Amino acid sequence: MDLHLAGKIIIVSGGAKGIGKAIVKVLAQENAIPVIIGRREADNEEAINEVKQEGGKAFQVVAELSDPQECKQAIEAVRKQFGRIDGLVNNAGHNDGIGLENGSYEGFLTSLHRSLIHYYLLAHHALPALIQSQGSIVNISSKVAETGQGNTSGYAASNGGRNALTREWAVELLKYGIRVNAIVVAESWTPQYESWIQTLPNSAGKLQEITSRIPLGNRMTSPEEIANTVAFLLSDKSSHTTGQFIHVDGGYVHLDRAL
Repeated sequence: MDLHLAGKIIIVSGGAKGIGKAIVKVLAQENAIPVIIGRREADNEEAINEVKQEGGKAFQVVAELSDPQECKQAIEAVRKQFGRIDGLVNNAGHNDGIGLENGSYEGFLTSLHRSLIHYYLLAHHALPALIQSQGSIVNISSKVAETGQGNTSGYAASNGGRNALTREWAVELLKYGIRVNAIVVAESWTPQYESWIQTLPNSAGKLQEITSRIPLGNRMTSPEEIANTVAFLLSDKSSHTTGQFIHVDGGYVHLDRAL
């Protein structure tokens, strides 16, 4: 299916690894020009080289997204380079284990900067360009906002905020024809997930236990499956879809676990 994304300039925060890199690759396959915003230039360039090897195009901006000023500068750099922004994928974040009992004010606030506040800042600074292009926003969220996880108050609050902002922005931006949706991720095999599972006792057994509870296929969702849905939501093929939370999770959150 031609998603009509050819030549579109689409920002992907945290686009160098995991789900973000899968989104970048799928967009490049659709002949869009994804722009990675990430903190490590070497990681950004590695992802871009992979895109180029597959015949696509990509660009990158180095920024520490927990720094508000760098969020602003990153958007300015994209506008200076291309003169337009056609889409924004807010994806960067980290499940950092800032809990309630063993957390702190400082840790909680840092967690919000890592996983939520830059969602607002990137959208805020990109908005004038998105109004001009009548672009779309897709926020990557997590089932942790709905199910809880334990010992990760900062990340849970961030994802609750991502979901709330998705609906809020969808309402506020109706007058501009800008659509805003969220992809809710549950269990997806990424480098971050792999690092987490390795910290657990009997990691192989725990992974098997988790996958056995995913109804569709008893397997984890691939980053590519998430990326394909993101590309659809950015495209005019989803032209009457806004304010939605779409769970790309094999039925993990909503289907009966007895399955």
